[in-house]
Amino acid sequence: MKSSKNWYAVYTKPRWEKKVIQFLEKKGVVYYCPLTKIRRKWSDRYKVIEEPLFKSYVFVFIAEGEKTSVRLTDGVVNFVYWEGKPAIIRSEEIEIIRKFLNEYEDVQARPVDLKAGERVRVKTGLMMDTEGVVVKVQNKQAYVLLESLGYELTARFEKGNLEPVVKQ
Repeated sequence: MKSSKNWYAVYTKPRWEKKVIQFLEKKGVVYYCPLTKIRRKWSDRYKVIEEPLFKSYVFVFIAEGEKTSVRLTDGVVNFVYWEGKPAIIRSEEIEIIRKFLNEYEDVQARPVDLKAGERVRVKTGLMMDTEGVVVKVQNKQAYVLLESLGYELTARFEKGNLEPVVKQ
C-alpha cells in the first residue's frame, strides 16, 4: 500500500522558521517556508531582507508515517490542528502562495479579525463580490447577512473567504 503525502503546517518556536527548515532538509523532508522581501531601514542605510510570510509556520509535504519525525524536529512546537487532527493544506493553496510571492514584493499576511456588525465582501465563489453584514463569528466561520432581492439571507462562510469593506 502506497502512502500518500499531504501538505501540513507546523508551528515553530518564535523566529525559528529558517532554523527548522535547515533541520528538515537534513532529514530529507520536503518543506516550504514562504519568504517575502522586506525593505528595512537601518540607522545608516536601507537593506532588503527576507522574512517568513507566516510567522512561526513552516509547511511540510509528508506521509502519515513521517509526522513523528517532523514533530520531533528541534524548533517544531507541533502541527497546526483543525478539528482534532493535523490540518491538511491543499496543494492548490501552496501554489497560490508561491505564485503570489513570485508576482509581488513586500507581501504581508495577517489573520482577518471579523466582528459582528462589520460589513464584509465575499472574495471567491458563487457569491463573489457580494457584500453583507457579519451576524456571528464562530471558530473559522462567519455567518453573514446578505441583503438582496428584497430578502434577508444568512449564509455561512469560511472567514478566509471574507474581507472587510473599506469605507471610502
